[in-house]
Amino acid sequence: MGLARVTRTLDHDDTLRSPEKTDASRPFFFVQMADPRFGFFNGDRSFERETALYKKAIAHVNRLRPAFVVNCGDLVNKPGDAAQIAELFRITKKLDPKIRMHWVAGNHDVGTVPTSKTLETYRKKFGPDRYAFRHERTHCIVINSCVCQHPEKVQDEWKAQLKFLEKELERATKLGSDHKLIFLHHPLFLSHPKEKNDYFTIPKERRLVIVDLLKKQGVRAVFSGHYHRNALGRAGELEMIVTGPVGKPLGKDPSGFRIVRVYPDRIEHSYHGFEKMPRAVRLRGERR
Repeated sequence: MGLARVTRTLDHDDTLRSPEKTDASRPFFFVQMADPRFGFFNGDRSFERETALYKKAIAHVNRLRPAFVVNCGDLVNKPGDAAQIAELFRITKKLDPKIRMHWVAGNHDVGTVPTSKTLETYRKKFGPDRYAFRHERTHCIVINSCVCQHPEKVQDEWKAQLKFLEKELERATKLGSDHKLIFLHHPLFLSHPKEKNDYFTIPKERRLVIVDLLKKQGVRAVFSGHYHRNALGRAGELEMIVTGPVGKPLGKDPSGFRIVRVYPDRIEHSYHGFEKMPRAVRLRGERR
């Protein structure tokens, strides 16, 4: 519980506590990771392999020193499992306190078909499942893609989330943001927004609603996990960035995370396996 309080960035009314606005935007980088999923390797019987991999992730983050980390969901394999959550928190506490961890809800955290009860349980452990935060002049918005994929039992949550997303995008514009970044667990799409429905993506009927809103508001980048491998899709200027897992891979991409470099006029990103991490992250124009 204590860790969740440290990482929360919103009050329950979904408003930013103290939006930052700086006169000058300095380049920075952050780490986006996904799917540590404690318990997946061994069918919830143990999580030694996940522990080893997540320790590597935290150690690399502490060494590279990003501005912050966003963990894009499927934090554990069994929703609400106390032992898996405790191990996740135990290792996360090794993160340098100056580097903030931002949680994103995945389907293995709130259930494939979320309910008000599973959402309440998640919020008690991790904090809000939709919120926003800023760094420099970049506005970051976290949403719960599980209620986008399966809103059957939480229709009010789906409607409230759309309103929240629209409000935060408008706020980002008013604050003069250089970038508006979206973080969620499920990809909106893997290749293009009109592709067929798939287990790994948000269904087209709700996907297109979100994509249209993001394009209208000038969003250039959406970051997700869930696929357990990397993928890149596009909808005009909007890039859908799907990041491979901290935990068990389901394709050729190794366990690792993504490094995202943010400049006033552009965003650059690259995925790195744990065995091929850079020694340091250099930003263009930065003095060596």
